Amino acid sequence: MSDHVRDLVSVREATDRLLAAVSTLDNAATAEPSRLPGWSRGHVLAHLARNADALVNVLVGRPMYVSAEARDADIERDAPRDLRTQVDDVHESAERFQAVGAEDADWSRTVELRNGVKDTVSNVPFRRWIEVELHHVDLGIGYELEDLSEEFTQREINFLARRFRDHPGLPPLLIKQDDGRMISTGAVQSPSVAEIEDGAVPPLGTVVTGRQADLLGWLSGRRDGAALSTDRGPLPALPPL
Repeated sequence: MSDHVRDLVSVREATDRLLAAVSTLDNAATAEPSRLPGWSRGHVLAHLARNADALVNVLVGRPMYVSAEARDADIERDAPRDLRTQVDDVHESAERFQAVGAEDADWSRTVELRNGVKDTVSNVPFRRWIEVELHHVDLGIGYELEDLSEEFTQREINFLARRFRDHPGLPPLLIKQDDGRMISTGAVQSPSVAEIEDGAVPPLGTVVTGRQADLLGWLSGRRDGAALSTDRGPLPALPPL
């Protein structure tokens, strides 16, 4: 189970970094394109604010969003706002999330997120941490994947590898980081990572090797994988997240 108390501290710290960086922008910069196709920086900030409120809904037992259409409409509505309004909204919604996260609750219960995804409620603060850190990178204002902490990057690589594990649209993969750690993902692999590391059996499928930041960028759809290497053939295309 995740340490939700520690993760809430990390969320606050990541939010403070993002708000400090965004506060140096101006209205024109907020309206400029982000690194996410079709979204301005205002879209990213509006999404961050509405995501905080949506996760409050999850924590208190309400549906995350009224509907996918309502989620999208709220982001489009809020994206053109001036910088000061955007910053205030991200800050205030973040405080609402922290306040609910500080309440006594059963952190072992299962909750439902978007698209029917279910998770243990103790993982919700980490999911918010992901949103804040990766969308800070998406703003394109000088914060890069290399600036993320080793702890966060490793946990997010593990998280994404679990999401793709047993996916029928992805062949077996063994992700090998530059420090030697290995994680299996993709279609079912019968040998365990421990057996592969011990040399008891060869890896099934493609071995993908690279730096933490490049692996995270590829797995999260933020880099094309050109900096990664494989032991056979090209990198496979990853299914949509």
